Amino acid sequence: GTHYSSAMIVCSYLVRLEPFTQHFLRLQGGHFDLADRMFHSVKEAWLSASKHNMADVKELIPEFFYLPEFLLNSRAMRQCSKFSYEDIREVHKRRYLLQPMALEVFSGDGRNYLLAFPRKVRNKVYQRFMATATGIADSAQQSVAGQKRTANVEQATGLLSNLIGETSVTQRWVRGEISNFQYLMHLNTLAGRSYNDLMQYPVFPWILADYDSEELDLCDPSTFRDFTKPMGAQSPERLEQFKKRFKEWDDPHGETPPYHYGTHYSSAMIVCSYLVRLEPFTQHFLRLQGGHFDLADRMFHSVKEAWLSASKHNMADVKELIPEFFYLPEFLLNANQFDLGSKQSGVSLGDVVLPPWAKQDPREFIRMHRNALECDFVSQNLHHWIDLVFGYKQQGPPAIESVNVFHHLFYEGNVDIYNIEDPLKKNATIGFINNFGQIPKQLFKKPHPSKKMGNNNNRTSVIDTGSLVQVFTLPQPERLFFHHLDNLRPSLQPIREVKTPVGQILHHDKVVLAVEQNKVLVPPSYNKYVAWGFADHSLRVGNYDSDKAIFVCETVVQNSGEIVACVCPSAKLIVTAGTSSVVTVWEFEPRKKQLNIKHSLYAHTEAVTCLAASTAYNVIVSGSRDCTAVIWDLSRGVFVRQLRGHAGPVAAVAVNDLTGDIATCAATWLHLWSINGDELASVNTCVGRADRMQQILCVAFSQTHEWDASNVIMTGSTDGVTRMWSIEYVQVPAEEKDGLCQSIKEEPFTKPAEPIVKPLSIHNRLVKQVNISNESAGSLIKSGSESSLSEDNTTRRSSMDRQRSGEGSSKEWRSEQQDEKETCSDTDESPPVVAVRRRRSRVHGGFRKSEGGSSADNESLEVDDNAGMRTSKSDTSLTDSFVIIPDARKRTLHSQNSLRPGFKWQRQLVFKSKLTMHTAYDRKDNAEPASITALAVSKDHRTVYVGDARGRVFSWSVCEVPGRAADHWLKDEGADFCAGCKIRFTIYERKHHCRNCGQVFCSKCSRFESEISRLRILKPVRVCQICYSVLKSDK
Repeated sequence: GTHYSSAMIVCSYLVRLEPFTQHFLRLQGGHFDLADRMFHSVKEAWLSASKHNMADVKELIPEFFYLPEFLLNSRAMRQCSKFSYEDIREVHKRRYLLQPMALEVFSGDGRNYLLAFPRKVRNKVYQRFMATATGIADSAQQSVAGQKRTANVEQATGLLSNLIGETSVTQRWVRGEISNFQYLMHLNTLAGRSYNDLMQYPVFPWILADYDSEELDLCDPSTFRDFTKPMGAQSPERLEQFKKRFKEWDDPHGETPPYHYGTHYSSAMIVCSYLVRLEPFTQHFLRLQGGHFDLADRMFHSVKEAWLSASKHNMADVKELIPEFFYLPEFLLNANQFDLGSKQSGVSLGDVVLPPWAKQDPREFIRMHRNALECDFVSQNLHHWIDLVFGYKQQGPPAIESVNVFHHLFYEGNVDIYNIEDPLKKNATIGFINNFGQIPKQLFKKPHPSKKMGNNNNRTSVIDTGSLVQVFTLPQPERLFFHHLDNLRPSLQPIREVKTPVGQILHHDKVVLAVEQNKVLVPPSYNKYVAWGFADHSLRVGNYDSDKAIFVCETVVQNSGEIVACVCPSAKLIVTAGTSSVVTVWEFEPRKKQLNIKHSLYAHTEAVTCLAASTAYNVIVSGSRDCTAVIWDLSRGVFVRQLRGHAGPVAAVAVNDLTGDIATCAATWLHLWSINGDELASVNTCVGRADRMQQILCVAFSQTHEWDASNVIMTGSTDGVTRMWSIEYVQVPAEEKDGLCQSIKEEPFTKPAEPIVKPLSIHNRLVKQVNISNESAGSLIKSGSESSLSEDNTTRRSSMDRQRSGEGSSKEWRSEQQDEKETCSDTDESPPVVAVRRRRSRVHGGFRKSEGGSSADNESLEVDDNAGMRTSKSDTSLTDSFVIIPDARKRTLHSQNSLRPGFKWQRQLVFKSKLTMHTAYDRKDNAEPASITALAVSKDHRTVYVGDARGRVFSWSVCEVPGRAADHWLKDEGADFCAGCKIRFTIYERKHHCRNCGQVFCSKCSRFESEISRLRILKPVRVCQICYSVLKSDK
């Protein structure tokens, strides 16, 4: 590397507005500059002192510089990257080719670089960074390594050290404050493993040994690998051969000490073979293989075969896993249709073959695999594997006893390439390190502590979007609201009120913040807001506690027209969009009170109606009246992809900061997309009476325990109902293409084969009196209006009965159905029917068709008279026409995960529950119903906040003692008479709620007591006589 005092040479080639102060040459090939406010890195270029210009790195003299092979074969264009010093969060010293000569720089927007220098230069650059980058995080919560820069991973003994050690990443994991995945990522970072170096890629353990079962039993120890042993010792036969090799090793030259394994558990080839279906790893794999794919029989094709090879069959294979196995489903798909060849058995390689318990879906494999990583058994035994890879069993006598000794060139400190004089030997050593891997830095010298399982049930992952990494605050999983959807306790009065419809709700520092529509709070302190929608089309910034603006920008209208939507990803970025169809990213400088355009994004053809942003995934999502949504790169300000297929203008969007999933809403449709733009599922949320609009106005995710299948997506609609949905897997006929349901015209209706659970017939007789949830899995739920239960059902039932019994031809039945469709209108109060809608999105066959009228592609499908019905949670039958799989039947369903012949698994959005008190129009006890305009979840995920068009914010919380007030309870003010004996309530006759159905009774009619298992009420509570009889019969 060479230092240049003249900045004008570089400035003539790199246009900058600031002078450079220092210049360095990167070992990988590139030019590195330190300026006054930021640093710049130019890939594959260097500054020639003789020519005074930027030259190609390949012109360097190989005798003086080591040039990696990939640079000599590269044809890439020079790329310049720059970081502002204030955006740098961390700088870590790293190894390159087992030499201490690299730095890794982490930026607040998620970008990071691994920079390699000559040995004497690295420390100078590091000191310069530490002196200049004022934004380097020094808190454990914001640190990418999970602890303060000055903290040790392993604390010494003593009172003072123990107190200091309480803040270390290890102690946080031991106490259950961070997940197993996050802890392993912290250890990899601390040990020098980096995504930027394939030779030192992060390493994760094999977790499971069961890749044959259709259901994964996480309570059975035989399901898991042996964490106390390395991969080479997983099978006794292979273990004995490795021991024999170590014992009988004899090197005549005495240069190579004995070892168990001549290959490594992590190398560039292993990483690229796992990720070969995903660019740019495909190109890296081809370079390593000499320009062609490997033999098909040696390629990564099946998870089960990879496990058997690494644990049992192959003496040269002891590889572990990479982090992508726990969060990235795309690497399992051959989406680019690469020709990977055919095996000797004739099997063509395509997508990775998954175990049966993954239900043929890479997303389900990732979720289940992550769930296994976080389960109790792994938490109790993970410290053994840490001892092998990062701990005291990595080297020395403990490594020999654990059969964990690798070739000596894998270890740090055993080789110095700069002191090897023989060029052939030097190149051979570098090639060995490049191709065979490197042992991570040893972090622990003594046994690693185990996780305290007493507190293990407290963990969850709650994101703080203002931090560089996920910050974990850990409530108890049994207190998460989506585990108690039928037992959430509503607030009796609004917890917050604003003057106009609620626009945003936020739970921050144990305080609930709420602002009106056309306002958005500014992170990270949320004590300021950005407002728009004024007559002068200005953008204003004000304090949360005051309506007075502290900054007004009137130049916005000149660039973006009338603002319709706005979002603030950070304190310095404001994103606006509106009638001009342009999405504008503004850079806000609070000190100068200036608002400058950073990016203007063009893709929409009509007005933009909604915005969402995620700093965790560095994206903006915009929805428009042109019936599309667009994903943008937040940092670079470029178009990423377009989401099409909406039935109308997109009204609401949301991004899940944990998974990257995107929810978009158009009219009554909810669509769920992956971060890469693949549509995962969609559902028409329209239910109930056709004369009431149910357009979705807002949407939100639960964002904790991303491996928990109970997570929900919440939608708020104009009918005042908040509905909750979850992704579940349903078996559908394999003949269906792309999830499209067959028309009834193509195949007459037949009784479903093999019903999961036979519904109770007593529910039909008690449907208007008893308020319980039928626990029959797969039961269809009728409409949410009172007319759903009208006598008009009789005609439909009779026609269906004739169809089943064979009376009348199928032609007559179809004609009768068509006549009913043609007579249906928007104001018809006849019960809505279950629709089988032909469309590309994946829709459940049990959903009611849209209220927009019938179409040629829609056919009516009758509901069986004996089908189970989930009865109303109010006296107005606010139930929804969706398939419900109650929690109480989950164990029963687990035993039925076997895929039936002729069927396939399909991912679907399944209705779970709803919130109706205070806001729903169809509840007679709601005196002031209103549309739902905002949704939010508390950080501990124990409370759901709902904002409405009247400016009120209500909360639904997990009840400490089950049996208290719930959403399905009828309000006291809405009941003047006993629901049983009809006696009028007076000051002498107290009102009592049935804990099961929620109706109000007198003391005589509610004198019965019973447990209610579905509400998790395990002790006798007050119920009415009808519910008592039903609950007793259920037992």
